[in-house]
Amino acid sequence: MVDASGEVVTFGNVGLRYGTDREVLSDVSFTLYPGSFYFLTGASGAGKTSLLKLLYLAQRPSRGVISMFGTDVITLPRARLPAFRRRLGVVFQDFRLVPHLSSFDNVALPLRVAGVREADLRGPVTDMLEWVGLSHRMDAQPAALSGGEQQRVAIARAVIGRPEMLVADEPTGNVDPEMALKLLRLFEALNRLGTTVIVATHDVHLLRKVPESLIMRLDKGRLSDPTGALRYPPRREVRADDDFGDGF
Repeated sequence: MVDASGEVVTFGNVGLRYGTDREVLSDVSFTLYPGSFYFLTGASGAGKTSLLKLLYLAQRPSRGVISMFGTDVITLPRARLPAFRRRLGVVFQDFRLVPHLSSFDNVALPLRVAGVREADLRGPVTDMLEWVGLSHRMDAQPAALSGGEQQRVAIARAVIGRPEMLVADEPTGNVDPEMALKLLRLFEALNRLGTTVIVATHDVHLLRKVPESLIMRLDKGRLSDPTGALRYPPRREVRADDDFGDGF
């Protein structure tokens, strides 16, 4: 057993504005802990996607402090950002699959970037595509896939490397309820291995599907804390010996 102590991410009085417009995020402060599962909710336009951009290091804040894995990422030299991003898995709302690559090669991409040998990645990638129901679409390029299939490839790519933190923006928005539940179970399995999971969603029904999840809510750029997720570290343990396939 690995105790879920320490901090993965800390925001301190973070504000974000684009250009000279008003702030889209104001005085956002929270801490995310290892091995916890968070839902980020809020109405359309509340700032969920902007907050996620800060979490996966695509945007720097206008003010405040952000630390990740014990490092101040605001002052982090740009040359070190790629190494940090490799510790993250990201599911984008618009998928961002590489258009000229097959489903297999899109999912294999994080492993190849990490230096995994070709002989060692075929098994894990094939298994992952089978788990998301796409073993029969392994050679298809994104343009030949439906929106739901592209979403599943994007999710498989995000989790294949067992990231330390997974950030997912509306990951079930293009799949049916049965597949949405299946994908949540995959996130839970990854979470049991120690990955901190943050899922942004406007679907309140999903919140009931993960009993141990914590809820953060954005309203007009300000964060509220209906489950106490931001005030106290979660009292739970992370299993280091879980099978990645459990629950999926």
